[in-house]
Amino acid sequence: MARVDVIMPQMGESIAEGTLSRWLKKVGDEIKRDEPIFEISTDKVDAEIPAPAAGVLAEVLVLEGQTVPVQTVVARLETEKGAAITATVGGEGSGAAKAEPGAAKAELGAAKAMVGPGAGAPEQSSQVAGSASAGGPSPTKQSNSTGSSRQQHSGAPPTDSSPAGNTLEDRLRARSSPLVRKIAAEHGIEIAALPGSGIAGRVTKKDILSFIESGGIAAAASAVGVSPSMHAPAALNQGPQPQPWPGDSVEPMSKMRALISEHMVGSRRTSAHVTSFMEIDFTRISRIRAKNRAAFEASSGQKLTYMPFIIKSVVDGLKQFPVMNASVAGTNVIYRKQYNIGVAVALDWGLIVPVIRGADNLSLSGITRALNDLAARSRAKKLDPREVQEGTFTITNPGVFGSLMGTPIISQPQVAILGVGAIEKRPKVVSGADGEDTIAIRTCAYFSISFDHRIIDGAVADQFLAFVKKTIETFPDAGL
Repeated sequence: MARVDVIMPQMGESIAEGTLSRWLKKVGDEIKRDEPIFEISTDKVDAEIPAPAAGVLAEVLVLEGQTVPVQTVVARLETEKGAAITATVGGEGSGAAKAEPGAAKAELGAAKAMVGPGAGAPEQSSQVAGSASAGGPSPTKQSNSTGSSRQQHSGAPPTDSSPAGNTLEDRLRARSSPLVRKIAAEHGIEIAALPGSGIAGRVTKKDILSFIESGGIAAAASAVGVSPSMHAPAALNQGPQPQPWPGDSVEPMSKMRALISEHMVGSRRTSAHVTSFMEIDFTRISRIRAKNRAAFEASSGQKLTYMPFIIKSVVDGLKQFPVMNASVAGTNVIYRKQYNIGVAVALDWGLIVPVIRGADNLSLSGITRALNDLAARSRAKKLDPREVQEGTFTITNPGVFGSLMGTPIISQPQVAILGVGAIEKRPKVVSGADGEDTIAIRTCAYFSISFDHRIIDGAVADQFLAFVKKTIETFPDAGL
């Protein structure tokens, strides 16, 4: 008799937790290796997770809707058919409840090895965190004298080996994901002083965003008699919470919807958004597409749309204007040498952005195959987590729904996003061979480029978009 643990997978380097959104199997079901067993939602992907082995689902340790740290055991498979099945589902004393303390103990052990002896008393840290959550001294950065007062208030005397805010559990809380540390740095927050809901007191993204959105930074600044600076802006004033009226229905956001909300607000807070627009003539590409479509679809089995032409033109533009394919790291600019193009895909339950990696190395037909494959697997929840990571530039296409133009929000940590409006026939004034003006029917679309004005000037963004426009309007008809 043997049992195999099913764990919450690591869905990316910066992901510390995931939400088990739905079980696809129930206790007692026979499962084949690599057959989908449950669905998860993270801030990167909504996907089905395959079984690590064939067998029978013997235990379910995490309920639908629960958020747990990565590597948490969520279920166990019995690999011998007919073996006894013990169903353990959530609740007090369950396997799920027992898994976390064990993981926390391992985390503490690892931290002790890292920090070394004399890290300080855990009781002191607990009292500090408690006072912060109860409206005591703030988790935002303060002077040394303020930190000393906080320590004295906690009732734990300072020691030579454990300065205020540097206890073992403070350090555990500070060991958060890169995304959490980035948010903390941007808002001037001391992670170690925040009470964390993650394993071993680790501060999660939800913890820090809740603190920011609750007005914690503004309250902290008021308590020490200073105003928030541009480097530690106050939380957005969201005003009074609306209340449901008679006859209204109230539904909680899905996990994916809540994560999208957090990302959009966070991106607006991070980047200085500016948007430019240009109208692009697709008449030439429309004719090339019509001429080659039948042969292309017969040979490749793929539907030929306008998007591969757009992606090809965008990649050429990124090579000419490298800052459009960059990221901001503090006061440094990272110029990406890979051209990984994210393409937003609308789903019935939200939005996902799979990434075409190495788009500069693909032909038009190669881009078409990659694009169609990613879109199909996005809708079927078959994407691998890596396929939504490491994008360097994003394209969104609201035009498929009839939208003429828009101002899309940048996908962090990128610095620009292209919006494609509806491609449709319009009357345009064109010049004839001898210079006379005539009205003709042309296939056109409005493109928008939202860019981060911290590192991209309007002139550069417009030059990039003009380059894309020219490339599309003069696309070579050399076959596909």
